[in-house]
Amino acid sequence: MTDPHRLAFAPADADALPLHVVRQEDAGDFLAGQPLAARTWLEAQGWTGAAGDPVLLAGDGGAVAGAVMGLGDATARARQRFAVARAAAKLPAGVWTLKGDLTAEERDEAALGWLLAGYRFDRYRSTKAPGARLVAPDGCDARRIEVIANAEALTRDLINTPAADMGPAELQAAVVAMAERHAARLTCILGDDLLAQNLPMIHAVGRASPRAPRLLDLRWGDSGPSVTLVGKGVCFDTGGLDLKPASGLLLMKKDMGGAATVIGLAEMIMATRLPVRLRVLIPAVENAVSGNAMRPRDILTSRKGLTVEVNNTDAEGRLVLADAMALACEDAPDLLVTMATLTGAARVALGADLPPYYTDDDTVAQALDQAARRVRDPVWRMPFWDAYEPQIEPGIADLDNAPGGGMAGSITAALFLRRFADAPRYVHFDIYCNQISDAPARPKGGVGQGARALFAALPAVLGV
Repeated sequence: MTDPHRLAFAPADADALPLHVVRQEDAGDFLAGQPLAARTWLEAQGWTGAAGDPVLLAGDGGAVAGAVMGLGDATARARQRFAVARAAAKLPAGVWTLKGDLTAEERDEAALGWLLAGYRFDRYRSTKAPGARLVAPDGCDARRIEVIANAEALTRDLINTPAADMGPAELQAAVVAMAERHAARLTCILGDDLLAQNLPMIHAVGRASPRAPRLLDLRWGDSGPSVTLVGKGVCFDTGGLDLKPASGLLLMKKDMGGAATVIGLAEMIMATRLPVRLRVLIPAVENAVSGNAMRPRDILTSRKGLTVEVNNTDAEGRLVLADAMALACEDAPDLLVTMATLTGAARVALGADLPPYYTDDDTVAQALDQAARRVRDPVWRMPFWDAYEPQIEPGIADLDNAPGGGMAGSITAALFLRRFADAPRYVHFDIYCNQISDAPARPKGGVGQGARALFAALPAVLGV
């Protein structure tokens, strides 16, 4: 799995070429301040500061002397994240340094985007990373940005790995490696021991697969407020007996994206030594089909004691999360977070790039919204809409895992999970974890969502 230090800045003492980044509204002043040859060349290229690829500048003898890149106007800057990362793939190999009147947030975004532009998933095919490297910009916390970039690379590697090579055991191996890096404590409840230890819904979802279900339980830190992260680790989701169509199976290797994102977030927390008591719970299962698979209309009794009617075996993620959440809340964490690739309804509502989150705590929501904008990791608050609670109450059992009607699916899933969240502060993220097409710093494929926003918000939320 990924080297936690593979994405790194160039040495600060390297002989670096300048990359001038310029807002469109500042393009005139920038041109006026350039030597005649450079100004003439840029004007001949039609450079106006509009968003686009960098333009090379020539020095004595025709050698590359630097480059200029337009950031566009305010509308363009709002529409595209990590614009400067485009330069990493376009500039010639060598060491570069950023020049320009950037805010602290723009500088950090550019630095992180440049590192993320170097990500390649090369487990099955050799690929070459860009040769243009960046010196960490003055004023940025270089180590913190490297930690975030490599944690995101770890998340992407886990999601991108096909299910044949990323089952529950392999997901456990990734957590073991992380625990060893940070001297964390890890336990695993495996197979039928899930029943003995009263985790029946995790067992019910995973029992049909020959790859044994398990609950991974990592703990780190001995002081500070307690944070528990619960990530959905469904390593492949056939839909169970409510089998998905062929088209619906194509992305199901990413159904452990919640676990992968939680692992990346935990890596950020531990690598930066955030003063918290961290717990990570990952129910790792494969939702398969066999003679002992759970059936539609089965009624399961959860760890919390609530009964659940299974009205769709393809709504399995909330079942495994519920048992893990009940276990988490027995320790009364100060903050409980769930991350899961849970519903298609979230994508219908907000699309692939904007994951919803749910919380009843306005202070947490304010901190998250501010952090998300600051670090360009967009999330959007959705409501725990109490009026929909009757939809998840089937009558024959306490809860319905898949209420009919076809509306508000992300909200009713969140309401289901809230029934198991006996914590003073709870946040649920319904993430997608898939980049549909290439974008700056985000190649097509697996991607983390919400982790950087939450990581940036934690100090304000927890007072650390």
